[in-house]
Amino acid sequence: MTIDKILNDAKSEKLLNKEEAIALLNVKNNSSDFYKIISLANEMTRSEFNNKAFIFAQIGLNAEPCPVNCKFCSMGKNHYTMESTWRKDINSILSETKAIVNEGINDLFLMTTADYPINDFLNIARNVRSILPDNIRLVANIGDFDYVTALKLKEVGFTGAYHIKRLREGIDTTIKPETRIETLNSIKKAGLELYYCVEPIGPEHSYEEIVDEMLRARDYNVGVMAAMRRIPVKGTPLYEKGQISSVELSKIAAVTRIVTRPHRAMNAHETIQMSLICGVNQLYAEAGANPRDSISNTEKSRGLSVKNIKKLFEDAEYEISRDY
Repeated sequence: MTIDKILNDAKSEKLLNKEEAIALLNVKNNSSDFYKIISLANEMTRSEFNNKAFIFAQIGLNAEPCPVNCKFCSMGKNHYTMESTWRKDINSILSETKAIVNEGINDLFLMTTADYPINDFLNIARNVRSILPDNIRLVANIGDFDYVTALKLKEVGFTGAYHIKRLREGIDTTIKPETRIETLNSIKKAGLELYYCVEPIGPEHSYEEIVDEMLRARDYNVGVMAAMRRIPVKGTPLYEKGQISSVELSKIAAVTRIVTRPHRAMNAHETIQMSLICGVNQLYAEAGANPRDSISNTEKSRGLSVKNIKKLFEDAEYEISRDY
């Protein structure tokens, strides 16, 4: 089984198996095979998605200690590292929504900590949906929930949900993997679009672990896929483990694109410019709380603006999609 054979099979639309996906990830960075992988991922995205790029925006609605205590998150209750705590009021949320929409986005995500009151969240979403153009998708990024709640999310206007089984779920988090999977199933059963990601990738994660999540996403037939490296936030339990390189993330993103075969968009996060020639055609603008930042208003720190993203796509010779 050679790399050329695997890539030729992928190019002919064969679905790669676990062994083949791991073989691609094991390719040495910056080798000739490495460039073959990123070239194919780039070619697939440019051709299958008509060289169109997508801008998603996410608003973090609260910066508060979260009892789930994920070891990589700046908002874990036992290691809260943000400089302040707050919860946005509805007027602030609507004002931010209007500003971001006017800049030009495709999908809007509303994110909270895992214990944010669901009824409050639904009320906020109902108000946000009322001012969103019909052609902009509304996506929930919240804690675990059941099928009944999934139906309520759909009822108030959500079109999808971002949810994943994280790497080392139940070890680096206090959530049982089975709970995450139950939520994934509820999202699909309710007819919401599932947004998936392999994350948060650190130097200690094996390629086998990473590929398992690629294949899970493919099994769920995701339209939007992503790969994200862990950002080490000082004060969090996993800080000392460090982070993978931009080159490594780009390779993982390329392999994820080839293996998972999303049918709308591919993302790598946090944003690195080189990933835009590795099959990535979707980026996030971020405002409010961000679990990878110790500044609670990430737009003043790590978060990119819509303007930043448009420039990145322009430099990568993508055309920003208005085909929502």
